Amino acid sequence: MSQTPLSTPLIGRDPELARLSDVLERARGGEARAVLVAGDAGVGKTRVLDEVAGRAGAAGMTVLTGHCVDLGDVGLPYLPFTEVLGVLAEDERFAGVLAAHPVVGRLLGGGTDAVSDRLRLFEGIAGLLADLSDIAPVLLVLEDLHWADQSSRDLLRFLLSRGILQRAATGAPAHRLAVLASYRADDLHRRHPLRPLLAELVRLPAVERLELRPMADAEVAELVRAVQERPLPDTTVRRIVERAEGNAFYAEELVAATDTEAGGVPSGLADVLLIRFEQLSDTAQQVLRTAAVAGRRVEHDLLRGAVGIPEEELESALREAVGRQLLVSGDGDTYAFRHALAREAVYADLLPGERARLHGAFARLLAGRGRPDETAAERAHHYRASHDLAEALAASLEAAAHAHGVGAPAEELRHLETALDLWSSVEPSARPSGEGNDRVTLTLRASAAAAHAGEAHRAVSLTRSALAGVGQDSDAELAARVRYTLAGNLLEVDSLTAAYAYSSEALALIPADPPSRTWVWAAATHVLAARQVGEDETALRIAYEALPTAEELQLTDARADLLISLAALEGGGRGTPQGRERLREARELARSAGNTTVEMRALFNLAVGCFESGDLEDCLPWLTEGLDRARRAGLLSSPYPLEMRYLRVLVLYTLGRWDECVSFAATDAEVLPDTGGFAAGPALYVALARGDVQAVERARALLAGPFDWMGTLVAGIALTDAAAMDGDAEGAVERMRTTVAALTDDVGRLPDVTVRLAALALSAVADRATALRLTGDEAGARHWADKATELVEQARTVAVRGEDRVPQGPEGMAWLARAEAEWTRAVSGPDAQTWAKAVAAFDHGDEYERARCRLRYAEALLTADDREAAATEARATRATAARLGATPLLERVDALIRRGRLAQAPADRASALTAREQDVLRLLTLGRSNRQIGEELYISGKTASVHVSNILAKLGAASRTEAVAIAYREGLISREETVG
Repeated sequence: MSQTPLSTPLIGRDPELARLSDVLERARGGEARAVLVAGDAGVGKTRVLDEVAGRAGAAGMTVLTGHCVDLGDVGLPYLPFTEVLGVLAEDERFAGVLAAHPVVGRLLGGGTDAVSDRLRLFEGIAGLLADLSDIAPVLLVLEDLHWADQSSRDLLRFLLSRGILQRAATGAPAHRLAVLASYRADDLHRRHPLRPLLAELVRLPAVERLELRPMADAEVAELVRAVQERPLPDTTVRRIVERAEGNAFYAEELVAATDTEAGGVPSGLADVLLIRFEQLSDTAQQVLRTAAVAGRRVEHDLLRGAVGIPEEELESALREAVGRQLLVSGDGDTYAFRHALAREAVYADLLPGERARLHGAFARLLAGRGRPDETAAERAHHYRASHDLAEALAASLEAAAHAHGVGAPAEELRHLETALDLWSSVEPSARPSGEGNDRVTLTLRASAAAAHAGEAHRAVSLTRSALAGVGQDSDAELAARVRYTLAGNLLEVDSLTAAYAYSSEALALIPADPPSRTWVWAAATHVLAARQVGEDETALRIAYEALPTAEELQLTDARADLLISLAALEGGGRGTPQGRERLREARELARSAGNTTVEMRALFNLAVGCFESGDLEDCLPWLTEGLDRARRAGLLSSPYPLEMRYLRVLVLYTLGRWDECVSFAATDAEVLPDTGGFAAGPALYVALARGDVQAVERARALLAGPFDWMGTLVAGIALTDAAAMDGDAEGAVERMRTTVAALTDDVGRLPDVTVRLAALALSAVADRATALRLTGDEAGARHWADKATELVEQARTVAVRGEDRVPQGPEGMAWLARAEAEWTRAVSGPDAQTWAKAVAAFDHGDEYERARCRLRYAEALLTADDREAAATEARATRATAARLGATPLLERVDALIRRGRLAQAPADRASALTAREQDVLRLLTLGRSNRQIGEELYISGKTASVHVSNILAKLGAASRTEAVAIAYREGLISREETVG
């Protein structure tokens, strides 16, 4: 009775699962129940029942499943129950129970003729299930009742109305049993034999009906991405969502169909969809077949030209198809299939020759329309389906060029990959001629499109394919171009050593003299790769050598690219005035050359330079400009815009503009590719800081699928901090270590984020060491102190790198200051001086981390008995936590204020309350609720709650009642003010 592991995730069915789980729980308690699960074909009934059965099995229930099968006029009596009995007979655990009901056992041997008395059989099966439920709770699942034979329907009626579900006349409880039975609601025509039984059963007190409705579009999209092992383009996902129309089975079948050559609907589904089509006249069927070749929608003129029948016959056929609700008329003299899957079914029913002929007709009609750019993609499709591969190749290249021109890299990639698939099937003499029309160059174009579409790994794969096509007799410039392109793509997937090797090969393949465009770009790529692997001297030397050559050849965009690299390599880097000046010059050069990618690289580096130097407000305008530029170019999913999106929400998070951070992240999430999920990462930090229990699961989701460097970084920060906030020192240290290991590059350099991760883990370690020290466990405290020393040494090493001991920027040094303070706390206890340094270090703009450090500072001051200074820091911390909505931090600081009795003195309290808080206090003394306070003051109940919390903290009160008492006692409010 064990359940087969499920490969398809269950999405969007939480309410239904909760309801069915409640039925199981009640059944385990002795309240027998039945649920009739209804839904259209493919909506997910079986998947839901499988999930529930799995849960029941895990909870110790005996799970029995029987299936009804569509056998037409040949029915097999009691088929689902016979299946259940067969399973029981094969399990030795139930041999005794079966032996006690011999009449039931006869079904397994001789069919219905072996049972002369139906009532005895029905009572025997009811008794068998009752006895089984005495051993363990039972879940009986019956699937596809719409195909059930008459005998099975009668037996089910008996079991639910007179048998195991009903209480006995003596009042004894029913049995520990649940029955779940599914059926297709869309199959139940007016005279279907199941209809009267359902009407009868739903009136029973122990029977309920559950309808599975179509899934929402967002849920279908989630399902599509979950069931496909390889990433699907966003356009493909959207197309599947539109065609599935909320049907889970249709969506899965459509995903599977994306792997088939024809890309059509599987035959089983087609059979379901063709019933109404076959009821049309021959002429109407011919028209629909022709329309199906055109697609979901077809213009009247095109249809008339392709079908080749008189206008009157065409109109009559169309009227018939519309009347049968297979076609609907639309704007612009067009017709569309009512459901995309109906069109696919009709299309799949075409004979191969008929299909090819009609595709050819549509291709020729489109070619004669005089709009080559707009129809290129359609012509490519029709020519390919008509087996005119030479024309299909030419049209695919036209379509790719058009997509490139309108800034649609994903579509450009698809057309180029189609052209590459066709290339070897077309005779050389029939291939398009001209510069760039060779397989290697086309593959390079495809790799560039993949990179712009945000598919970095696909770009690498395509460039490797281009490299495989470069023979020993190939042009040296082409060979070099392939290698430096591959190097650039490898950098995007953090394969740094390989990138450096290929850029070195590219530079070696072509001489610097005579000067050439290829050498300059090879040099620019090598500079970037050399810097990534720490070969800064090599990078500087090549950059200085290539820059004058780029000027000589007037390669403005290459010159801009080199200037960007130099800005990071020279002096103090891109955050210095000299570095920023180089970057601004690079931005203007790239813009004048029309190279959007290099322009966005310049803008990104300008923003990062501001961030690294602590000029956070100056960072945002560069990011806005960069994203606007990317949007105009249709490149929002390419690497630099993805990084810009992440940096924008990170800056907003750091500045404490959390609502804006969350808003931007939510907007970005709607358009990001799968590989760009990390860009919304800082919103996770907000959720975690605000106590959102879902934040951890969302962070873990970033680790699903292929390795992504930025996704791993974001998840590592969130999960390490979450463990630390939960007091899980072991978990925090382990998450920090696994994240650092995953992010360490292939030349062995630890990531800069190591400092932050170490500081977060040290928080939990210091908590553990302090707690053990207080209980007198010195050995345990020393163990965790040693762990703290190990972590802080790692942070020190990464924060200050290289032979010149170059420190990280303000952010990195602030995290090091916090790590040092946590280390001191772990080793010897809280130290106010180290925490004062940490607070000051976060003055560069990170309000939340500054507040967290201020809380630790207040604790240290309280330990040193400097109560006045401690109270000042606690109040400042509380104000920040309240403004940010950082509930966990707010609760901690309130606890410290109460525990340390750090509330203000009575003389200060009245002046400390704002005018609005005075109004709230007056209503509080009248016993008003938060909602009532909000209504009287025209504010929300949530805002009122925040004011109440502030009042309690300022008065040092633990409750509303205590706050009122303090207010009266200390004269903060008079009796007259509260007479209402």
